[in-house]
Amino acid sequence: MRQKPTVLAREIVATSRLFCVEELKLRFSNGVERTYERLVGKSAGYGAVMIVAMLDAEHAVLIEEYCGGTDEYELSLPKGLIEPGEDVLAAAERELKEEAGFGARQLEHLTELSLSPGYMSQKIQVVLATDLYEERLEGDEPEPMRVDKVNLRELSALALNPQFSEGRALAALYLTRDLLSQRGVFNYE
Repeated sequence: MRQKPTVLAREIVATSRLFCVEELKLRFSNGVERTYERLVGKSAGYGAVMIVAMLDAEHAVLIEEYCGGTDEYELSLPKGLIEPGEDVLAAAERELKEEAGFGARQLEHLTELSLSPGYMSQKIQVVLATDLYEERLEGDEPEPMRVDKVNLRELSALALNPQFSEGRALAALYLTRDLLSQRGVFNYE
C-alpha cells in the first residue's frame, strides 16, 4: 500500500450555495510538493443514493430531468441526497417514490461509486430495487419527471444515446445486469 501524501495546508478558496473549492498543498513520499483543488460538499454531507429499479427481470426505470451541469434534459437513474437520520435504503425508497412514482419491496445496497475522484470528494451509494409497486411521494423537484425504461440487453445503445451521459448510471446498470445474470435472474447473451 502506498503512503498517502502529507497535507501541508488546506484552505477553502471559493464557495457557493452548495459547494466549496478546497485547495490542498501536499508533499508526496518522494518529496515532490503539489497543490490540488477539489470540489467538496458545503454541508457535513450525508451522501447520496442512486437507484437501479427493476420493473421486471430485463427493464430498469429511467427518469428524465433537467440537468444544470449540461443545460439539457437528460435520462438517468433516480437519485438524490440522503437526508439526516436516513439510512441508504430508506433514502433509496424515498427518492424512488419521489422521482419515479414507485416503491420497492426489496432493496439491496450494491456498491459505492465516485464521479471524478481526481477533484471531487462526493460519492454515491448504488441500490438495487426490485418487486416494485406504484406509489408517489411529493419531492423537491421543480417539475414532474418523465419516467422511461431501458432493457438491460440494450445498454450499448443507451450509452450512445445523446440524452444519456451519466457514467455512474451506466456503470450501475452494467453492474446490475451482470449481477442479475450471475444470480440466474436474467440472461443477456
